[in-house]
Amino acid sequence: MGNCVKNNPLRTRADVELAAVQLIEPLLPILSEGKARLHLGDTGAVYPDEIAQMEAFARPLWAIVPMLAGGCKAVEPIWAVWREGIINGVDPEHPEYWGEVEDYDQRLVEMAVFGMGMAIAPERFFFSLPERAQKNLHAWLDQINRRDMPKNNWTFFRVLVNMGFMVCGLPYDAERLHLDMAMIEEHYEGDGWYFDYTNQREYYTMWAFHYYGLVYARVMAERDPEGSAAYLERGKLMAPDFACWFDDSGEAIPYGRSLTYRFAQGAFYAALAFAQGETETFGYGEMKHLLLANMRKWFEKPIFTRDGVLTIGYGYPSLLMAEGYNAPGSPYWAMKAFLCLALPEDHPFWQAEERAFAVPQRKLLPHARMLLERSEDGSHVMAYTAGNRAHEHSHDEAKYEKFVYSTVFGFSVPKAHKLLKDGAFDSMLALSEDGDTYHPRYGCTEFSIDEDWITSVWHPFAGVTVRTKIHPAGEWHVRVHTIETDRELYAAEGGYAIARDGAGKIEQRAGAGVAMAWAPWGLSGILSLEGYEEGVVVMPEPNTNLMAPRTLLPTLTAKLSPGKHTLVSAVYGSKTGGQWDDEDSLMNLMEAIKYGKLG
Repeated sequence: MGNCVKNNPLRTRADVELAAVQLIEPLLPILSEGKARLHLGDTGAVYPDEIAQMEAFARPLWAIVPMLAGGCKAVEPIWAVWREGIINGVDPEHPEYWGEVEDYDQRLVEMAVFGMGMAIAPERFFFSLPERAQKNLHAWLDQINRRDMPKNNWTFFRVLVNMGFMVCGLPYDAERLHLDMAMIEEHYEGDGWYFDYTNQREYYTMWAFHYYGLVYARVMAERDPEGSAAYLERGKLMAPDFACWFDDSGEAIPYGRSLTYRFAQGAFYAALAFAQGETETFGYGEMKHLLLANMRKWFEKPIFTRDGVLTIGYGYPSLLMAEGYNAPGSPYWAMKAFLCLALPEDHPFWQAEERAFAVPQRKLLPHARMLLERSEDGSHVMAYTAGNRAHEHSHDEAKYEKFVYSTVFGFSVPKAHKLLKDGAFDSMLALSEDGDTYHPRYGCTEFSIDEDWITSVWHPFAGVTVRTKIHPAGEWHVRVHTIETDRELYAAEGGYAIARDGAGKIEQRAGAGVAMAWAPWGLSGILSLEGYEEGVVVMPEPNTNLMAPRTLLPTLTAKLSPGKHTLVSAVYGSKTGGQWDDEDSLMNLMEAIKYGKLG
Protein backbone atom coordinates (compact mmCIF):
# COMPACT_ATOMS: atom_id res chain seq x y z
CA MET A 1 0.00 0.00 0.00
CA GLY A 2 2.65 2.54 1.04
CA ASN A 3 1.99 5.97 -0.44
CA CYS A 4 -1.60 5.48 -1.56
CA VAL A 5 -2.09 9.14 -2.55
CA LYS A 6 1.06 9.54 -4.66
CA ASN A 7 -0.80 9.37 -7.97
CA ASN A 8 -3.79 11.48 -6.90
CA PRO A 9 -3.72 14.68 -9.03
CA LEU A 10 -5.61 16.74 -6.41
CA ARG A 11 -7.30 18.95 -8.99
CA THR A 12 -11.01 18.51 -8.28
CA ARG A 13 -13.22 18.14 -5.25
CA ALA A 14 -13.60 14.47 -6.12
CA ASP A 15 -9.81 14.09 -6.09
CA VAL A 16 -9.51 15.73 -2.67
CA GLU A 17 -12.38 13.64 -1.29
CA LEU A 18 -10.65 10.52 -2.60
CA ALA A 19 -7.37 11.62 -0.98
CA ALA A 20 -9.07 11.91 2.42
CA VAL A 21 -10.49 8.43 2.03
CA GLN A 22 -7.15 7.06 0.82
CA LEU A 23 -5.46 8.43 3.94
CA ILE A 24 -8.07 7.10 6.36
CA GLU A 25 -8.72 3.64 4.91
CA PRO A 26 -5.37 2.17 6.07
CA LEU A 27 -6.44 2.96 9.64
CA LEU A 28 -9.63 0.91 9.54
CA PRO A 29 -8.03 -2.53 10.11
CA ILE A 30 -5.99 -1.16 13.03
CA LEU A 31 -8.90 0.20 15.06
CA SER A 32 -9.52 -1.41 18.42
CA GLU A 33 -12.40 -3.82 18.99
CA GLY A 34 -14.63 -1.03 20.26
CA LYS A 35 -13.43 1.25 17.44
CA ALA A 36 -12.54 4.03 19.94
CA ARG A 37 -8.76 3.69 19.83
CA LEU A 38 -5.95 3.40 17.31
CA HIS A 39 -2.59 1.88 18.12
CA LEU A 40 -0.32 3.17 15.34
CA GLY A 41 3.07 2.51 16.86
CA ASP A 42 5.11 1.84 19.95
CA THR A 43 7.04 5.10 20.28
CA GLY A 44 6.28 7.21 23.33
CA ALA A 45 5.08 10.72 24.03
CA VAL A 46 4.75 12.75 27.21
CA TYR A 47 1.29 11.27 27.73
CA PRO A 48 0.39 7.56 28.22
CA ASP A 49 -0.29 5.16 25.39
CA GLU A 50 -4.04 4.96 26.04
CA ILE A 51 -4.27 8.72 25.52
CA ALA A 52 -2.08 8.48 22.41
CA GLN A 53 -4.52 5.90 21.04
CA MET A 54 -7.44 8.24 21.70
CA GLU A 55 -5.55 11.03 19.93
CA ALA A 56 -4.93 8.79 16.91
CA PHE A 57 -8.67 8.03 16.75
CA ALA A 58 -9.66 11.70 17.00
CA ARG A 59 -7.36 13.30 14.46
CA PRO A 60 -8.85 11.76 11.28
CA LEU A 61 -12.07 13.50 12.33
CA TRP A 62 -10.53 16.75 11.05
CA ALA A 63 -11.29 15.30 7.60
CA ILE A 64 -14.35 13.21 8.46
CA VAL A 65 -16.27 16.16 9.95
CA PRO A 66 -15.91 18.42 6.86
CA MET A 67 -16.89 15.47 4.67
CA LEU A 68 -20.05 15.05 6.71
CA ALA A 69 -20.76 18.78 6.47
CA GLY A 70 -20.18 18.75 2.73
CA GLY A 71 -22.32 15.68 2.02
CA CYS A 72 -19.43 13.53 0.74
CA LYS A 73 -20.88 10.10 0.04
CA ALA A 74 -17.51 8.36 0.22
CA VAL A 75 -17.27 9.10 3.94
CA GLU A 76 -20.35 7.08 4.91
CA PRO A 77 -18.65 3.69 5.57
CA ILE A 78 -15.83 5.47 7.41
CA TRP A 79 -18.26 7.52 9.48
CA ALA A 80 -20.18 4.38 10.46
CA VAL A 81 -17.00 3.06 12.09
CA TRP A 82 -15.94 6.33 13.73
CA ARG A 83 -19.50 6.90 14.96
CA GLU A 84 -19.33 3.56 16.78
CA GLY A 85 -16.00 4.60 18.25
CA ILE A 86 -17.43 7.88 19.55
CA ILE A 87 -20.39 6.12 21.13
CA ASN A 88 -18.07 3.75 22.97
CA GLY A 89 -15.36 6.28 23.75
CA VAL A 90 -17.68 8.60 25.68
CA ASP A 91 -19.49 5.77 27.50
CA PRO A 92 -18.20 5.52 31.10
CA GLU A 93 -19.35 1.89 31.22
CA HIS A 94 -17.45 0.82 28.10
CA PRO A 95 -13.92 -0.70 28.37
CA GLU A 96 -12.64 1.84 25.83
CA TYR A 97 -14.03 4.90 27.62
CA TRP A 98 -11.74 7.86 27.09
CA GLY A 99 -11.73 8.66 30.78
CA GLU A 100 -11.75 11.62 33.11
CA VAL A 101 -9.36 14.33 32.00
CA GLU A 102 -6.92 16.35 34.08
CA ASP A 103 -5.45 19.84 33.83
CA TYR A 104 -3.19 20.28 30.77
CA ASP A 105 -4.37 16.90 29.45
CA GLN A 106 -3.72 15.96 25.81
CA ARG A 107 -7.35 14.86 25.53
CA LEU A 108 -8.34 18.51 25.91
CA VAL A 109 -6.58 19.13 22.59
CA GLU A 110 -8.51 16.35 20.89
CA MET A 111 -11.86 17.69 22.12
CA ALA A 112 -11.64 20.57 19.66
CA VAL A 113 -12.63 18.54 16.61
CA PHE A 114 -15.70 17.20 18.41
CA GLY A 115 -16.76 20.77 19.08
CA MET A 116 -16.22 21.60 15.42
CA GLY A 117 -18.27 18.57 14.40
CA MET A 118 -21.17 19.71 16.56
CA ALA A 119 -20.84 23.22 15.13
CA ILE A 120 -20.56 22.63 11.37
CA ALA A 121 -22.36 19.28 10.98
CA PRO A 122 -24.73 19.09 13.96
CA GLU A 123 -27.32 16.80 12.36
CA ARG A 124 -24.87 14.26 11.01
CA PHE A 125 -22.23 14.42 13.73
CA PHE A 126 -24.25 14.91 16.90
CA PHE A 127 -27.97 14.36 16.48
CA SER A 128 -27.44 11.11 14.58
CA LEU A 129 -26.01 9.61 17.78
CA PRO A 130 -28.32 7.73 20.16
CA GLU A 131 -29.74 9.99 22.85
CA ARG A 132 -27.61 8.37 25.56
CA ALA A 133 -24.47 8.91 23.49
CA GLN A 134 -25.41 12.54 22.96
CA LYS A 135 -25.59 13.03 26.73
CA ASN A 136 -22.34 11.15 27.25
CA LEU A 137 -20.54 13.19 24.61
CA HIS A 138 -21.74 16.44 26.13
CA ALA A 139 -20.67 15.33 29.60
CA TRP A 140 -17.27 14.12 28.44
CA LEU A 141 -16.54 17.30 26.47
CA ASP A 142 -17.84 19.57 29.25
CA GLN A 143 -14.84 18.55 31.34
CA ILE A 144 -12.86 21.10 29.36
CA ASN A 145 -14.76 23.86 31.16
CA ARG A 146 -13.37 22.67 34.50
CA ARG A 147 -9.74 22.18 33.56
CA ASP A 148 -6.73 24.47 33.27
CA MET A 149 -4.90 24.68 29.95
CA PRO A 150 -1.84 26.50 28.63
CA LYS A 151 -2.54 30.15 27.86
CA ASN A 152 -1.86 29.81 24.16
CA ASN A 153 -3.64 28.35 21.11
CA TRP A 154 -5.15 25.67 23.38
CA THR A 155 -7.69 28.26 24.53
CA PHE A 156 -9.43 27.94 21.19
CA PHE A 157 -10.15 24.25 21.91
CA ARG A 158 -12.55 25.27 24.67
CA VAL A 159 -14.04 27.95 22.42
CA LEU A 160 -14.82 25.33 19.76
CA VAL A 161 -16.37 22.98 22.32
CA ASN A 162 -18.63 25.68 23.78
CA MET A 163 -19.49 26.85 20.26
CA GLY A 164 -20.55 23.29 19.41
CA PHE A 165 -22.68 23.13 22.56
CA MET A 166 -24.31 26.43 21.60
CA VAL A 167 -25.16 25.32 18.07
CA CYS A 168 -26.66 22.06 19.35
CA GLY A 169 -28.75 23.84 21.98
CA LEU A 170 -26.84 22.33 24.91
CA PRO A 171 -25.73 24.00 28.14
CA TYR A 172 -22.41 25.80 27.66
CA ASP A 173 -20.14 27.90 29.84
CA ALA A 174 -20.77 31.48 28.72
CA GLU A 175 -18.40 32.97 31.28
CA ARG A 176 -15.58 30.67 30.21
CA LEU A 177 -16.26 31.53 26.58
CA HIS A 178 -16.05 35.25 27.35
CA LEU A 179 -12.78 34.87 29.27
CA ASP A 180 -11.27 32.66 26.58
CA MET A 181 -12.13 35.11 23.82
CA ALA A 182 -10.49 37.88 25.85
CA MET A 183 -7.33 35.77 26.30
CA ILE A 184 -7.15 35.14 22.56
CA GLU A 185 -7.27 38.89 21.99
CA GLU A 186 -4.16 39.24 24.16
CA HIS A 187 -2.32 37.13 21.59
CA TYR A 188 -3.24 39.33 18.64
CA GLU A 189 -0.51 41.78 17.60
CA GLY A 190 -2.14 43.37 14.58
CA ASP A 191 -1.89 43.12 10.78
CA GLY A 192 -3.29 39.58 10.95
CA TRP A 193 -0.55 38.24 13.24
CA TYR A 194 -0.98 36.26 16.47
CA PHE A 195 1.78 34.83 18.65
CA ASP A 196 1.52 31.53 20.50
CA TYR A 197 3.90 31.49 23.44
CA THR A 198 5.64 34.79 24.20
CA ASN A 199 8.18 34.65 21.39
CA GLN A 200 6.68 32.12 18.99
CA ARG A 201 5.38 33.30 15.65
CA GLU A 202 5.28 30.29 13.35
CA TYR A 203 2.75 27.93 11.80
CA TYR A 204 0.58 28.04 14.93
CA THR A 205 -0.43 31.54 13.89
CA MET A 206 -1.95 30.09 10.72
CA TRP A 207 -2.97 26.47 11.36
CA ALA A 208 -4.20 27.18 14.89
CA PHE A 209 -5.25 30.74 15.78
CA HIS A 210 -6.49 31.66 12.32
CA TYR A 211 -7.88 28.22 11.50
CA TYR A 212 -10.11 28.11 14.59
CA GLY A 213 -10.97 31.79 14.32
CA LEU A 214 -12.14 31.33 10.73
CA VAL A 215 -14.30 28.34 11.69
CA TYR A 216 -15.77 30.52 14.44
CA ALA A 217 -16.34 33.35 11.94
CA ARG A 218 -18.40 31.10 9.67
CA VAL A 219 -20.43 29.42 12.43
CA MET A 220 -20.99 32.43 14.66
CA ALA A 221 -21.64 35.09 12.02
CA GLU A 222 -25.19 35.72 13.31
CA ARG A 223 -24.64 34.94 17.00
CA ASP A 224 -21.49 37.07 17.32
CA PRO A 225 -21.27 39.30 14.26
CA GLU A 226 -18.60 41.58 15.72
CA GLY A 227 -16.22 38.80 16.78
CA SER A 228 -16.81 36.85 13.58
CA ALA A 229 -16.12 39.87 11.41
CA ALA A 230 -12.86 40.51 13.28
CA TYR A 231 -11.62 36.96 12.79
CA LEU A 232 -12.54 37.02 9.11
CA GLU A 233 -10.83 40.36 8.52
CA ARG A 234 -7.68 39.13 10.25
CA GLY A 235 -7.64 36.07 8.03
CA LYS A 236 -7.88 38.25 4.95
CA LEU A 237 -4.94 40.32 6.21
CA MET A 238 -2.86 37.19 6.82
CA ALA A 239 -3.48 35.57 3.42
CA PRO A 240 -0.93 37.51 1.31
CA ASP A 241 1.75 37.49 4.03
CA PHE A 242 1.51 33.73 4.51
CA ALA A 243 1.59 33.14 0.74
CA CYS A 244 5.21 34.30 0.87
CA TRP A 245 6.13 31.16 2.85
CA PHE A 246 5.51 28.93 -0.22
CA ASP A 247 7.63 28.53 -3.34
CA ASP A 248 6.01 28.38 -6.76
CA SER A 249 5.63 24.59 -6.60
CA GLY A 250 3.83 24.66 -3.24
CA GLU A 251 6.78 23.71 -1.02
CA ALA A 252 6.56 25.60 2.29
CA ILE A 253 9.36 26.75 4.57
CA PRO A 254 10.25 24.22 7.28
CA TYR A 255 10.35 26.45 10.35
CA GLY A 256 9.38 26.14 14.00
CA ARG A 257 7.86 23.28 15.93
CA SER A 258 5.24 20.61 15.17
CA LEU A 259 6.48 20.19 11.62
CA THR A 260 5.38 16.56 11.65
CA TYR A 261 1.89 17.96 10.93
CA ARG A 262 3.18 18.38 7.36
CA PHE A 263 0.31 19.31 5.01
CA ALA A 264 -1.48 21.18 7.76
CA GLN A 265 0.79 23.93 6.39
CA GLY A 266 -1.86 24.87 3.86
CA ALA A 267 -4.88 24.33 6.12
CA PHE A 268 -5.21 28.06 6.73
CA TYR A 269 -6.35 28.50 3.13
CA ALA A 270 -8.96 25.76 3.51
CA ALA A 271 -10.30 27.62 6.55
CA LEU A 272 -10.21 30.97 4.75
CA ALA A 273 -12.26 29.50 1.89
CA PHE A 274 -14.66 27.92 4.40
CA ALA A 275 -15.19 31.35 6.00
CA GLN A 276 -15.85 32.97 2.59
CA GLY A 277 -12.67 35.04 2.87
CA GLU A 278 -12.20 36.02 -0.76
CA THR A 279 -10.97 39.55 -1.49
CA GLU A 280 -10.38 41.49 -4.70
CA THR A 281 -6.66 40.77 -4.52
CA PHE A 282 -6.71 37.30 -2.97
CA GLY A 283 -9.35 35.04 -4.42
CA TYR A 284 -10.44 31.42 -4.25
CA GLY A 285 -8.06 30.53 -7.07
CA GLU A 286 -5.08 31.63 -4.97
CA MET A 287 -6.39 29.79 -1.90
CA LYS A 288 -6.97 26.65 -3.94
CA HIS A 289 -3.48 26.74 -5.44
CA LEU A 290 -1.66 27.25 -2.15
CA LEU A 291 -3.65 24.51 -0.41
CA LEU A 292 -3.55 21.87 -3.14
CA ALA A 293 -0.05 22.56 -4.48
CA ASN A 294 1.30 22.13 -0.96
CA MET A 295 -0.57 18.84 -0.56
CA ARG A 296 0.73 17.63 -3.91
CA LYS A 297 4.30 18.31 -2.79
CA TRP A 298 3.72 16.34 0.40
CA PHE A 299 2.20 13.38 -1.40
CA GLU A 300 5.39 13.03 -3.44
CA LYS A 301 7.46 12.38 -0.32
CA PRO A 302 8.19 9.08 1.52
CA ILE A 303 6.16 9.96 4.61
CA PHE A 304 4.15 6.72 4.96
CA THR A 305 4.74 3.25 6.33
CA ARG A 306 4.37 0.24 4.04
CA ASP A 307 0.78 0.00 5.31
CA GLY A 308 -0.04 3.58 4.29
CA VAL A 309 0.08 5.12 7.77
CA LEU A 310 1.57 8.58 8.23
CA THR A 311 4.86 8.58 10.12
CA ILE A 312 6.44 10.95 12.61
CA GLY A 313 8.98 13.08 10.77
CA TYR A 314 9.06 15.68 8.04
CA GLY A 315 10.40 14.82 4.56
CA TYR A 316 10.84 11.19 5.65
CA PRO A 317 10.24 9.20 8.88
CA SER A 318 12.37 10.53 11.75
CA LEU A 319 11.90 10.67 15.49
CA LEU A 320 14.94 12.90 16.00
CA MET A 321 13.14 16.09 14.93
CA ALA A 322 9.96 15.38 16.91
CA GLU A 323 8.62 17.10 20.00
CA GLY A 324 7.79 15.23 23.20
CA TYR A 325 4.08 15.54 22.40
CA ASN A 326 4.41 13.73 19.05
CA ALA A 327 2.79 10.33 19.51
CA PRO A 328 2.26 7.93 16.57
CA GLY A 329 -1.11 9.47 15.74
CA SER A 330 0.06 13.08 15.95
CA PRO A 331 0.81 13.48 12.21
CA TYR A 332 -2.91 13.18 11.45
CA TRP A 333 -3.32 16.79 12.58
CA ALA A 334 -2.51 17.30 8.89
CA MET A 335 -6.09 16.28 8.12
CA LYS A 336 -7.13 19.84 8.98
CA ALA A 337 -6.28 20.62 5.36
CA PHE A 338 -9.48 18.83 4.33
CA LEU A 339 -11.81 21.50 5.76
CA CYS A 340 -12.34 22.54 2.15
CA LEU A 341 -14.54 19.43 1.74
CA ALA A 342 -17.21 21.16 3.82
CA LEU A 343 -17.76 23.34 0.75
CA PRO A 344 -20.14 21.90 -1.87
CA GLU A 345 -19.09 21.13 -5.43
CA ASP A 346 -20.73 24.31 -6.77
CA HIS A 347 -18.89 26.59 -4.32
CA PRO A 348 -16.66 29.19 -6.03
CA PHE A 349 -13.61 27.61 -4.37
CA TRP A 350 -14.08 24.40 -6.33
CA GLN A 351 -15.11 26.18 -9.51
CA ALA A 352 -12.07 28.49 -9.48
CA GLU A 353 -8.97 27.79 -11.54
CA GLU A 354 -5.82 27.55 -9.47
CA ARG A 355 -3.84 30.78 -9.60
CA ALA A 356 -0.44 31.60 -8.17
CA PHE A 357 -0.40 34.68 -5.98
CA ALA A 358 1.98 37.42 -7.13
CA VAL A 359 4.54 37.24 -4.32
CA PRO A 360 7.26 39.92 -4.06
CA GLN A 361 10.88 38.82 -4.31
CA ARG A 362 11.58 40.29 -0.89
CA LYS A 363 9.06 40.66 1.92
CA LEU A 364 9.58 41.99 5.42
CA LEU A 365 7.25 40.42 8.01
CA PRO A 366 8.00 42.42 11.18
CA HIS A 367 5.46 40.58 13.35
CA ALA A 368 7.01 37.24 12.39
CA ARG A 369 10.49 38.71 12.93
CA MET A 370 11.34 37.47 9.49
CA LEU A 371 12.68 38.73 6.16
CA LEU A 372 11.73 36.54 3.21
CA GLU A 373 13.76 36.34 0.02
CA ARG A 374 12.63 34.54 -3.14
CA SER A 375 14.75 33.35 -6.05
CA GLU A 376 13.94 34.95 -9.40
CA ASP A 377 12.47 31.71 -10.75
CA GLY A 378 10.35 31.11 -7.63
CA SER A 379 11.97 27.74 -6.90
CA HIS A 380 13.55 28.77 -3.60
CA VAL A 381 12.24 30.73 -0.62
CA MET A 382 14.58 31.74 2.19
CA ALA A 383 13.45 33.08 5.56
CA TYR A 384 15.95 35.11 7.59
CA THR A 385 14.95 35.34 11.25
CA ALA A 386 15.98 36.74 14.63
CA GLY A 387 14.38 37.13 18.03
CA ASN A 388 12.07 34.11 17.97
CA ARG A 389 13.38 32.22 20.97
CA ALA A 390 10.90 29.42 21.60
CA HIS A 391 9.32 27.88 24.66
CA GLU A 392 10.81 24.72 26.16
CA HIS A 393 10.41 22.39 23.20
CA SER A 394 13.09 20.12 21.78
CA HIS A 395 15.66 21.53 19.35
CA ASP A 396 14.41 25.08 19.82
CA GLU A 397 17.77 26.50 18.78
CA ALA A 398 17.54 24.65 15.47
CA LYS A 399 13.84 25.23 14.80
CA TYR A 400 13.78 28.97 15.54
CA GLU A 401 17.28 30.44 15.65
CA LYS A 402 19.14 29.44 12.48
CA PHE A 403 20.21 32.37 10.36
CA VAL A 404 18.12 31.21 7.39
CA TYR A 405 15.41 28.63 6.67
CA SER A 406 14.99 27.23 3.16
CA THR A 407 12.30 25.50 1.12
CA VAL A 408 15.06 23.67 -0.78
CA PHE A 409 17.45 22.59 1.96
CA GLY A 410 15.27 22.60 5.09
CA PHE A 411 17.32 22.64 8.26
CA SER A 412 19.06 20.16 10.54
CA VAL A 413 18.63 19.26 14.20
CA PRO A 414 21.53 18.03 16.31
CA LYS A 415 22.08 14.55 17.65
CA ALA A 416 24.49 16.16 20.11
CA HIS A 417 26.46 19.38 20.41
CA LYS A 418 29.67 17.36 20.50
CA LEU A 419 31.59 17.43 17.20
CA LEU A 420 30.47 19.16 14.02
CA LYS A 421 29.04 15.97 12.53
CA ASP A 422 26.82 15.42 15.58
CA GLY A 423 25.70 19.04 15.78
CA ALA A 424 24.88 19.39 12.06
CA PHE A 425 25.21 23.17 12.39
CA ASP A 426 23.80 24.22 9.04
CA SER A 427 22.88 27.88 8.50
CA MET A 428 24.55 28.74 11.76
CA LEU A 429 27.75 29.90 13.43
CA ALA A 430 28.71 27.47 16.20
CA LEU A 431 31.36 28.34 18.78
CA SER A 432 33.36 26.04 21.04
CA GLU A 433 35.77 26.52 23.93
CA ASP A 434 37.48 23.15 23.42
CA GLY A 435 36.94 22.30 19.75
CA ASP A 436 34.66 19.50 20.86
CA THR A 437 31.36 20.86 22.21
CA TYR A 438 29.76 23.63 20.15
CA HIS A 439 27.11 26.25 20.91
CA PRO A 440 25.00 27.92 18.18
CA ARG A 441 22.90 31.06 18.53
CA TYR A 442 20.22 30.69 21.18
CA GLY A 443 18.44 33.62 22.75
CA CYS A 444 19.07 37.00 21.12
CA THR A 445 19.51 39.76 23.68
CA GLU A 446 19.00 42.31 20.90
CA PHE A 447 17.72 42.04 17.34
CA SER A 448 16.46 44.17 14.48
CA ILE A 449 15.18 43.34 11.00
CA ASP A 450 14.67 45.62 8.04
CA GLU A 451 14.55 45.10 4.28
CA ASP A 452 18.34 44.95 3.97
CA TRP A 453 19.82 43.56 7.18
CA ILE A 454 19.01 41.17 10.01
CA THR A 455 21.00 42.03 13.13
CA SER A 456 21.22 40.09 16.38
CA VAL A 457 23.33 40.05 19.52
CA TRP A 458 23.87 36.78 21.38
CA HIS A 459 26.09 35.30 24.06
CA PRO A 460 27.13 31.65 23.65
CA PHE A 461 29.22 31.87 26.84
CA ALA A 462 29.69 34.33 29.67
CA GLY A 463 32.38 36.73 28.51
CA VAL A 464 31.62 36.18 24.80
CA THR A 465 29.45 38.53 22.74
CA VAL A 466 28.54 37.97 19.09
CA ARG A 467 26.96 40.65 16.92
CA THR A 468 25.65 39.06 13.73
CA LYS A 469 24.54 40.97 10.63
CA ILE A 470 23.09 39.18 7.61
CA HIS A 471 22.40 40.68 4.20
CA PRO A 472 20.29 38.70 1.66
CA ALA A 473 21.25 38.97 -2.02
CA GLY A 474 19.05 36.67 -4.12
CA GLU A 475 20.09 33.09 -3.40
CA TRP A 476 23.27 34.43 -1.82
CA HIS A 477 23.57 36.05 1.55
CA VAL A 478 26.44 37.64 3.45
CA ARG A 479 27.06 37.03 7.15
CA VAL A 480 29.15 39.42 9.23
CA HIS A 481 30.02 38.43 12.81
CA THR A 482 31.79 40.71 15.26
CA ILE A 483 33.00 38.56 18.13
CA GLU A 484 34.40 39.82 21.41
CA THR A 485 35.78 37.03 23.55
CA ASP A 486 37.77 36.76 26.77
CA ARG A 487 38.99 33.26 25.85
CA GLU A 488 40.21 31.21 22.92
CA LEU A 489 37.39 29.91 20.71
CA TYR A 490 36.89 27.54 17.80
CA ALA A 491 34.41 28.77 15.17
CA ALA A 492 32.46 26.77 12.58
CA GLU A 493 30.20 28.53 10.07
CA GLY A 494 27.78 26.20 8.29
CA GLY A 495 26.14 26.76 4.93
CA TYR A 496 23.14 24.74 3.74
CA ALA A 497 23.05 20.97 4.27
CA ILE A 498 22.56 19.34 0.85
CA ALA A 499 21.27 15.81 0.21
CA ARG A 500 24.03 13.39 -0.71
CA ASP A 501 21.68 10.84 -2.28
CA GLY A 502 20.03 11.23 -5.65
CA ALA A 503 20.12 10.38 -9.34
CA GLY A 504 23.59 11.55 -10.25
CA LYS A 505 26.96 12.22 -8.72
CA ILE A 506 27.56 14.72 -5.94
CA GLU A 507 30.85 16.60 -6.06
CA GLN A 508 32.58 18.53 -3.29
CA ARG A 509 35.46 20.90 -2.81
CA ALA A 510 37.10 22.19 0.35
CA GLY A 511 40.19 24.26 0.93
CA ALA A 512 41.46 27.58 2.18
CA GLY A 513 38.40 29.75 2.71
CA VAL A 514 35.93 27.77 0.61
CA ALA A 515 33.68 24.73 0.91
CA MET A 516 31.03 23.52 -1.50
CA ALA A 517 29.02 20.53 -2.63
CA TRP A 518 27.05 20.32 -5.86
CA ALA A 519 24.93 17.79 -7.73
CA PRO A 520 22.16 17.70 -10.35
CA TRP A 521 19.67 18.50 -7.57
CA GLY A 522 21.39 21.63 -6.26
CA LEU A 523 24.42 23.44 -4.98
CA SER A 524 25.52 24.53 -1.51
CA GLY A 525 28.59 26.66 -1.03
CA ILE A 526 30.23 28.98 1.49
CA LEU A 527 33.09 31.39 0.82
CA SER A 528 35.28 33.22 3.33
CA LEU A 529 35.45 36.95 2.76
CA GLU A 530 37.34 37.64 5.99
CA GLY A 531 38.62 35.82 9.04
CA TYR A 532 38.16 32.13 8.27
CA GLU A 533 41.06 29.77 7.81
CA GLU A 534 39.81 26.52 6.30
CA GLY A 535 36.86 25.12 4.44
CA VAL A 536 35.61 21.60 5.14
CA VAL A 537 32.67 19.54 3.96
CA VAL A 538 31.20 17.97 7.07
CA MET A 539 29.30 14.69 6.76
CA PRO A 540 26.61 15.10 9.45
CA GLU A 541 25.10 12.20 11.34
CA PRO A 542 22.25 10.52 9.40
CA ASN A 543 18.68 11.73 9.92
CA THR A 544 19.68 15.16 11.24
CA ASN A 545 18.24 17.12 8.30
CA LEU A 546 14.47 17.40 7.94
CA MET A 547 14.43 17.09 4.14
CA ALA A 548 17.08 14.45 3.47
CA PRO A 549 18.32 11.60 5.67
CA ARG A 550 21.95 11.86 4.47
CA THR A 551 23.59 15.20 3.81
CA LEU A 552 26.84 17.07 3.25
CA LEU A 553 27.44 20.40 4.98
CA PRO A 554 29.96 22.94 3.59
CA THR A 555 31.55 24.66 6.59
CA LEU A 556 34.20 27.30 7.29
CA THR A 557 36.38 27.05 10.40
CA ALA A 558 38.64 29.37 12.38
CA LYS A 559 40.49 29.51 15.69
CA LEU A 560 40.06 32.79 17.56
CA SER A 561 42.37 34.19 20.22
CA PRO A 562 41.02 36.35 23.07
CA GLY A 563 40.03 39.76 21.77
CA LYS A 564 37.85 41.17 18.99
CA HIS A 565 37.38 39.46 15.63
CA THR A 566 35.40 39.95 12.45
CA LEU A 567 34.26 36.96 10.44
CA VAL A 568 32.61 37.50 7.05
CA SER A 569 31.25 34.84 4.70
CA ALA A 570 29.11 34.57 1.58
CA VAL A 571 26.69 31.66 1.51
CA TYR A 572 24.98 30.24 -1.57
CA GLY A 573 22.30 27.63 -2.04
CA SER A 574 20.26 26.83 -5.12
CA LYS A 575 18.00 24.13 -6.43
CA THR A 576 19.24 24.86 -9.93
CA GLY A 577 22.89 25.35 -8.98
CA GLY A 578 23.79 21.94 -10.35
CA GLN A 579 23.89 23.45 -13.83
CA TRP A 580 27.59 24.27 -13.15
CA ASP A 581 29.30 20.96 -13.66
CA ASP A 582 32.96 21.84 -13.24
CA GLU A 583 35.00 23.30 -10.42
CA ASP A 584 36.36 26.24 -12.42
CA SER A 585 32.89 27.54 -13.19
CA LEU A 586 31.92 27.23 -9.57
CA MET A 587 35.00 29.06 -8.38
CA ASN A 588 34.47 31.80 -10.95
CA LEU A 589 30.93 32.23 -9.69
CA MET A 590 32.17 32.49 -6.10
CA GLU A 591 34.78 35.07 -7.10
CA ALA A 592 32.23 37.12 -9.02
CA ILE A 593 30.08 37.29 -5.93
CA LYS A 594 33.05 38.12 -3.74
CA TYR A 595 34.31 41.02 -5.86
CA GLY A 596 31.19 41.98 -7.74
CA LYS A 597 27.65 41.87 -6.40
CA LEU A 598 28.63 42.00 -2.74
CA GLY A 599 31.50 44.45 -3.12
